[in-house]
Amino acid sequence: MSQVRRETTLVKWSLISVALIYIGLFLLLPLAIVLTTGLSKGLGVYFSSLSEANTLAAIRLTLLTAAIAVPLNLVFGIAASWAIAKFDFHGKNFLLTLIDLPLSVSPIISGLIYVLMFGAQGVLGPWLMEHNIKVIFTPIAIILATIFVTFPMVARELIPLMKTQGNEEEEAALTLGASGFKTFWYVTLPNIKWGLLYGVILCNARAMGEFGAVSVVSGHIRGLTNTLPLHIEILYNEYQFTAAFAVASLLAFLALITLVVKSLIELKFHEELKSSRRSMH
Repeated sequence: MSQVRRETTLVKWSLISVALIYIGLFLLLPLAIVLTTGLSKGLGVYFSSLSEANTLAAIRLTLLTAAIAVPLNLVFGIAASWAIAKFDFHGKNFLLTLIDLPLSVSPIISGLIYVLMFGAQGVLGPWLMEHNIKVIFTPIAIILATIFVTFPMVARELIPLMKTQGNEEEEAALTLGASGFKTFWYVTLPNIKWGLLYGVILCNARAMGEFGAVSVVSGHIRGLTNTLPLHIEILYNEYQFTAAFAVASLLAFLALITLVVKSLIELKFHEELKSSRRSMH
């Protein structure tokens, strides 16, 4: 028995060591390099890189894109997950396939689809030019591409959660005379709140960090259609390494905040789940 315990302990700490080494090499070390390179010429150069006009424009466009894409995907995610988890209807599996489509298609292809639709030689291109409407190489195209690549995030978090919870509580509320809206607001929403927040955080993180799709449709116009990832690429290609890593550290900082919030939500969700299980027993 003692031999088995020693072997189990050895395996456990070996796996933990491998995981820590992997995290250190592929997560912590790159973050440290980004931060130290961004600060290599001092705080003055670091903050001047962040306050430069094109950087501020990229920050504004990134925040605007996330501010539009996330609420729209929030509404879609709730509606789609409600329909899929609570109802049976023809085309349900097809809807699930459509929701998963952006996860299986390369972001580059996603951006190219919008070029083929709204570009000058695209399907709608002649009509748009006739009415003096420009989509490609504008913030509109960036927002559309971001919505496409991020819309599964909320739905994929809520669908399994709603399926697990079942329909009993909603049916009881409707039987007692509650309206559909009150049933959703007072019964369904409190039950899915942590999964909903989790999906919103993932959606926001993807929206701010998306590169492939927006790179195809943006045109890389300084101060107009460059999000933060695109702005970092331009700075790096122009050998402005300190500025590139300074702006990259801002994205890394936002990612760390997202990670912390995500961990807190997971912890709160598990605590609430444990307390509900204890109350049932």
